[in-house]
Amino acid sequence: MESNLQKYLQFIEDSVKAVRFPEKPASLYEPMSYILRLGGKRMRPVLTLMACDAFGSDYKNAQNAALAVELFHNFSLIHDDIMDKAPLRRGEQTVHTRWNENTAILSGDALLIEAYKLLLTYDAGKSQSLIKLFNTTATEVCEGQQYDMDFESRTVVSIPEYLDMIRLKTAVLLGCSLQMGAILSNASAENQTDIYHFGVNLGIAFQLQDDILDLYADQAKFGKQIGGDIRSNKKTYLVLKAFEDATPDQHKALSALIQEKESDQKVTNAVALFATLHIKEKAMAKMNEFYTTAMKNLAHLQISEEHKKPFYELASFLMNREN
Repeated sequence: MESNLQKYLQFIEDSVKAVRFPEKPASLYEPMSYILRLGGKRMRPVLTLMACDAFGSDYKNAQNAALAVELFHNFSLIHDDIMDKAPLRRGEQTVHTRWNENTAILSGDALLIEAYKLLLTYDAGKSQSLIKLFNTTATEVCEGQQYDMDFESRTVVSIPEYLDMIRLKTAVLLGCSLQMGAILSNASAENQTDIYHFGVNLGIAFQLQDDILDLYADQAKFGKQIGGDIRSNKKTYLVLKAFEDATPDQHKALSALIQEKESDQKVTNAVALFATLHIKEKAMAKMNEFYTTAMKNLAHLQISEEHKKPFYELASFLMNREN
């Protein structure tokens, strides 16, 4: 994966570092530069470059679209951190903690506006197609975030509702990132649809893998506290599947477990209960279901196997990660 994707990663990293905002007011623009400096996987903009390349155009032509995706993603992170009252982002202070909530809201808004400016640098036809897709995706991401917040206060959440929430909150932006690259390479409507759905299905698989890793990852490699979702009573696929498959007695035990205070013992008890219900195996089966669908979307693309290769490598890399 390193050899094929390194050029995209290096290009987008250099592009992000080259982004310059006005100097004044510093309290508005400094937080924007700060969040971009915190780094991250840069997975979404890389997808835009990859798709542009795969459909026959120079990936550098997709620079501004890729940056727009990255600015949008960071705008959403700033606002999500406010809603989650998160103190840290990528090991550093969140924007609202380092500055304040009002500044963070404004800086996030300004990042979103900068993303639109970047999309308007293309010719009228391309800009219109990009912005139409971008608008649909941005609305869906907001819907997904709202569902996620709504679920916190709901006693019962169904698995289809949860899967739709992660599709909206996480996966559609991966699909959008890929389709933007395809648009800039004049890919056919059918190829655009297939690459979009490849991204969405891979994104859902990726999020389900996150749910699994949170509880079952190797602590030394994970880099975060194991069982964070259980500790904070988050309704992940694992918890929802456990409730769905539990006997009345197990359902009662799981309900009691959710009420417990945060502790290592709470996580240990959850792992034990999940083991009796084979929850890890069921979650992995569901993850693989979406991964398999993503592979079918990829196989259906009307491009050469050589051009598909980076997507297969990326999918394999994402699905075999340990953190």
